[in-house]
Amino acid sequence: MKRTLYIHAIYLLGFLLFSSCGREAEPAHGAAEEHSGEEQEDMAELTEQQYRVAGIALGKPEMRNLSNTLTLTGELDLPPQNMASVSAPLGGFVKSTELLEGMHVKKGQLIAKIENADFVTLQQDYLEARSRLEYLELEYQRQKELAEEQVTSDKTFQRTTAEYRTAGAQVEGLAERLRIIGVNPATLREGKISRILPIYSPIEGYVTYISASIGQYVNPTDVLFRIADTEHLHVELTVFEKDVAALQKGQLVRYSLPNEAVADHEATIYLIGKEISEDRTVQVHAHMEEEDKDLVPGMYVQAQVALDGQQVLTLPETAVVNDKGKDFLFLYIGEEKEGQAVMKQFRMVPVQRGVEEGGYVQVALPAGVDTAAANFVTKGAYSLLSKMRNSGEGHH
Repeated sequence: MKRTLYIHAIYLLGFLLFSSCGREAEPAHGAAEEHSGEEQEDMAELTEQQYRVAGIALGKPEMRNLSNTLTLTGELDLPPQNMASVSAPLGGFVKSTELLEGMHVKKGQLIAKIENADFVTLQQDYLEARSRLEYLELEYQRQKELAEEQVTSDKTFQRTTAEYRTAGAQVEGLAERLRIIGVNPATLREGKISRILPIYSPIEGYVTYISASIGQYVNPTDVLFRIADTEHLHVELTVFEKDVAALQKGQLVRYSLPNEAVADHEATIYLIGKEISEDRTVQVHAHMEEEDKDLVPGMYVQAQVALDGQQVLTLPETAVVNDKGKDFLFLYIGEEKEGQAVMKQFRMVPVQRGVEEGGYVQVALPAGVDTAAANFVTKGAYSLLSKMRNSGEGHH
């Protein structure tokens, strides 16, 4: 009987302990549910100042051709008619120049002065030849009249005619030499000889190279200045021979400049070279859709050429964040006033990544997202994710 009472006592104690644990667990479970209801783990809010500090930018998804793209490299270039190398035709000592690299000059603008004794000799020879020609012209007219009246012999008239024509040819030759160095013979008069040879800009553009200093002696073959007219920059791409067959005139080219992660610039293939270089490449000439004269010839470009017409929905790669092994976008919901502050609200939206090319990624958005009206965070997405996660840990 004592043993029976002992067993009943153990059962009673166990029942009381189980009931007590059950009553203590209920409030804890309810508090957890209440806490879970208060948090919205997929939402983030920023003040206007936080928004600016995070460097957030918004954008809409757009259709791009990311599949079957050919990646190329090249540089910005100018056609030959938009570049000029300036030399001193007679050589000499640099008397003066005020040019600096990057300066803009107009066509016909005086850019330097060269001093040379040969320039004096050339002007002197021209003036002497011109004076002799004037004398021989009068003599030729006189001998012609005498020959017509048979006062002089034909031999004398023929000799005078030959000397007159020779002098005329000599004057024309010296005049052309003056024109080559930029001097108009018609403006040259006796007593106005100058030892200074003016150098004028042959085109309008920007000075890209200078190799002249005051007092320096330069030869006619030395390049003193280079001037580039950047009005008609184009994209010059280098293509391996195996890829040339995939290109054709009129294809769209998207390219990026140095320090640009996204190929936002566009050009159109205009010419495809017909000669293969020693390194088995061909040059492809593409016209820029929007010319920018502030760009510099020789700048490196990286380009993508779409080889088919299949378009996909894309966003910049910087718009997609990875959190706990899953990919998300931040959808901008709008603004809401909380007290005196205006809060910008964002919601995390799951996304599936696709093809990535040129800084853009194909995205598959959940059903119900209006891609035409939705604005997504395209820059600063990871800053927003960090802010949201830090806020969540503090609340917890």
